[in-house]
Amino acid sequence: MQKKLRQILLYPFSLIYGLGVYFHILIYSLGIKKVTSYNFPVICVGNLSVGGTGKSPMIELLLKIFQENNNLKNIATLSRGYKRKTKGFILLNGKETAQEVGDEPLQFKQNFPLANIAVCEDRRIGIKNLKKLPIKPSVILLDDAFQHRKIKAGFNILLTSYDNLYCKDYLLPAGNLREPRSRANNANYIIVTKCPDTLSLQEKKDIIACLNPKKNQQVFFAGISYAEKVKNKTNQLPLVQLPNFTLVTGIAKPKPLLDFLNEKKLKYTHLKYPDHHNFSKEELSFLKEKELIITTQKDYMRLKNVIPNNKIFYLPIETKILDDTEVFKKGILKVMKL
Repeated sequence: MQKKLRQILLYPFSLIYGLGVYFHILIYSLGIKKVTSYNFPVICVGNLSVGGTGKSPMIELLLKIFQENNNLKNIATLSRGYKRKTKGFILLNGKETAQEVGDEPLQFKQNFPLANIAVCEDRRIGIKNLKKLPIKPSVILLDDAFQHRKIKAGFNILLTSYDNLYCKDYLLPAGNLREPRSRANNANYIIVTKCPDTLSLQEKKDIIACLNPKKNQQVFFAGISYAEKVKNKTNQLPLVQLPNFTLVTGIAKPKPLLDFLNEKKLKYTHLKYPDHHNFSKEELSFLKEKELIITTQKDYMRLKNVIPNNKIFYLPIETKILDDTEVFKKGILKVMKL
């Protein structure tokens, strides 16, 4: 009831916000501002809402598919490098800090060291620099660029979370949408993320009816797969053997992780921070006093060089397509022309 009342009170402000968004869309549609397209595969992964749909695990799923079918040296990802303290184009070598390049790009480089992982706030400049590399990428993945209208990607993957579908949401500030629902028409794949493994056929039908995809759009359902061991730079520990620990999260929606840990009946204290949180000196000093910290890999990228190695571990996570996995892979590889 409180949520509904909040939406009603904030709806007039959403109308004002919407006018600004539609005007921004219009100036690109009319050609007032230039849109750049490319003659090689550019795949965009993004969403309509503010965070929490699982873009990073989806990028890694695509990289995994490419790794199985091609040389990763021909693949590149391009991110903005959210909350980094640097500017301009940077091609990662893996030795950077999260403060320099952002936590997610650093995670991509750690998990897929052969891939070209880059950051640049201007995607056009980023793509231009990537194409100047000695081995030119044959495919570029754009991370969180669905709203970046300066570029027209050849293939768009739109993510929406199972517990917060865009078809049931509203524009900011009444809801969590930063883009109008109609923008979903630009997607090739619509992926409902963070679904339970027990998702029924009827639920899938109801969700598809709500999303109301166009005939040329394919809808897939994806779930989260957590590892059974936590890792750090040098070691691995089985989850079930962990003593009481401190869980540190700086992600948009930690609930699926909490549900997983609770199912395992693990004992922990949860310290929740904002998404992509840059920890202060005081917060880091506080965390250093903890005997054992478990965190996400994204947060680990920001903490690994500060917290002693024997005190901090991360829990790996993967996105998995629940049904039609081969159809999903074939569609992606077709875009890559592999």
